[in-house]
Amino acid sequence: MTDHLTDRPTDQLQPMPEDWQRALAVVAHPDDLEYGCSAAVAAWTDAGREVVYLLATRGEAGIDGIDPATCGPLREREQRAGAAVVGVPVVEFLDHRDGVVEYGLALRRDIAAAIRRHRPELVITLNHRDTWGGVAWNTPDHVAVGRATLDAAADAGNRWIFPELAEQGLEPWNGVRWVAVAGSSAPTHAVDATPGLERAVRSLLEHRAYIEGLTDQDPEEYCRSFLTGNAQAAAARFGGRPAVTFELFSR
Repeated sequence: MTDHLTDRPTDQLQPMPEDWQRALAVVAHPDDLEYGCSAAVAAWTDAGREVVYLLATRGEAGIDGIDPATCGPLREREQRAGAAVVGVPVVEFLDHRDGVVEYGLALRRDIAAAIRRHRPELVITLNHRDTWGGVAWNTPDHVAVGRATLDAAADAGNRWIFPELAEQGLEPWNGVRWVAVAGSSAPTHAVDATPGLERAVRSLLEHRAYIEGLTDQDPEEYCRSFLTGNAQAAAARFGGRPAVTFELFSR
């Protein structure tokens, strides 16, 4: 909980659970995970855990100066490179349209199918709330994908929701124990960012075309400043350690 009058933290973040082996990270765009939680992913893969990335779009509408037909494949390449830096070899794309992702049955079904296919114990997504806290408005894609991921974690375990998935050989998977939301304004848990922070910077830096279209700042300086600043901001609530934060929903 936060004291909104003083904006000072009033409780401590708990360590993320460690008794799991497989995770599926589901987000809207290339770079979402690199901005959101790649230092934690690096720590998890170092420990021998398996992490798979699933992206709803290829980010084709994300760079004003590059036509979507060119931008999509470029951002896919950047995403695969960024994932490899933190030990993630499998990156999948659902091919929903960037910028106009719709929350609904089609999106829930696609994510539930991936959960059944990969059978994770931990599912990760990005902030599903309307804002990033205060008046910083979130994007419709993030809200749609985050909400659909929370719902699909339950859908995946119910054989009577999307029964066509079982007909396709994807049997129900009720083994999701948690959904962890990165970038939440109401975090409950955290991972020490220190061991994975340098790789997180390099991972975000792989999205060079996107970053160069976003800012005139030196790309490496921009990546390091953003990720280090966020990690340090969480330190007061995590025993003084720079941290990647999550809002953890148990199932």
